[in-house]
Amino acid sequence: MKFISTIFIFLFLLSCSTTYKNKNPSGEKLPSFSGESLSGQKFVFPKDLGKNMTLMLFGYKQETQFDIDRWLIGLDMKNVDITVIEVPTIQGFIPRLLKDKIDSGMRRGIPSELWSSVITVYNDGETIQKFTGNENPNNARVLLIKEAKVKFFYDRGFSVSTLNELISEINPK
Repeated sequence: MKFISTIFIFLFLLSCSTTYKNKNPSGEKLPSFSGESLSGQKFVFPKDLGKNMTLMLFGYKQETQFDIDRWLIGLDMKNVDITVIEVPTIQGFIPRLLKDKIDSGMRRGIPSELWSSVITVYNDGETIQKFTGNENPNNARVLLIKEAKVKFFYDRGFSVSTLNELISEINPK
């Protein structure tokens, strides 16, 4: 009986993640949060972004990787020259306990030369998800950041027309 109650508590804790209504944070300052790259480097944002424009692709669950990959392929095919950071952002107590296992799994699926641009966020996952909303979590949150402010935001899945809008923000004519 003790074993069954332990499993129930574990499953309950796994399901305890809060849903936040989606919102467009364009024009707002990126909240402060910290993370660690898969190569082991610690970051504090927005401080570590500096003044250069940076594209941040936030993913709130494993299935978001499909959307992120489409954005990355589109940017590459259009030869867009910008720093891109993938930010797996996970909220909840249990994922923080499993951080090493989750990061290890990501390392197995990502070439080591890309590890420095994948920065996982655990402790501040809720802060980020509250900032953008996390409804429809399979969609990436695409944020173009300049001087700590959101210059462009999109969260409805990859589209070529939106990619072109983003490129226009990165390289205004």
